[in-house]
Amino acid sequence: MQLSGKTILISGSGSGLGAATAQRLLAQGANVVGLDLAADPAWVPVWNGPENWQGRYMHAQADVTQESSVQHVVQEGVAKFGRLSGVVCCAGILHGERVLGPSGLASLDAFRRVIDVNLVGTIQVVRAAVQAIAQGEPQEPDQEQGVVVMTSSIAAFDGQIGQCAYSASKGAIAAMTLPMAREFARFGIRVVSIAPGVFQTPMMQAASQKVRGPLLDASVFPKRFGLPEEFASMVQSVLENSMLNGTIIRLDGAMRM
Repeated sequence: MQLSGKTILISGSGSGLGAATAQRLLAQGANVVGLDLAADPAWVPVWNGPENWQGRYMHAQADVTQESSVQHVVQEGVAKFGRLSGVVCCAGILHGERVLGPSGLASLDAFRRVIDVNLVGTIQVVRAAVQAIAQGEPQEPDQEQGVVVMTSSIAAFDGQIGQCAYSASKGAIAAMTLPMAREFARFGIRVVSIAPGVFQTPMMQAASQKVRGPLLDASVFPKRFGLPEEFASMVQSVLENSMLNGTIIRLDGAMRM
């Protein structure tokens, strides 16, 4: 896919991985429909992007767990920019709790919330976007209509103690990748999941040094946390490389938690 002039929906575009991805794709000439719980993303008024980027960015406040809200954003994006060519799902939350902890059993409500946002929220955004992407015209040379990029995590494979809810949500995203790719192939739509390691996002920056320290120690090379811009660069590669399909890409600097 050539990004210039294409329209991409990004959930979680207000900060972290989603914000970096929005900026990267705008810099490549794409139109971006941003979806986030935040009404006014902090990066929007200060980002020094291409001269015409503001005319190519539409932000919508929405909850990924609300079906009608997500569908409305997709409809608005199509009305503003025309056909939708891709979706990048970055919205998510983090929760750590032992199933059998020192103060008792883990909260089922907290477990359901993580699954609802990370997993159900992802499929909610994907299904609304794919419906719109499938209505477009196939593009040469491969008759490709669009790309779905989902965010899994290395916690899907290397989950730590206390990560049952988070690992379950991200493992399910990884597991959905190939079935979706096979199903959407008839529409010319590729599906890829990225499984990042530990990245410098607001979610991780809010964690204590007690949490961050061992994770940094587990890094192999480079000996640091990933940068959101590096995630965004991988998203661009996925969108542009038509042979990437039905796979989960670990982006973790060889970290094994």
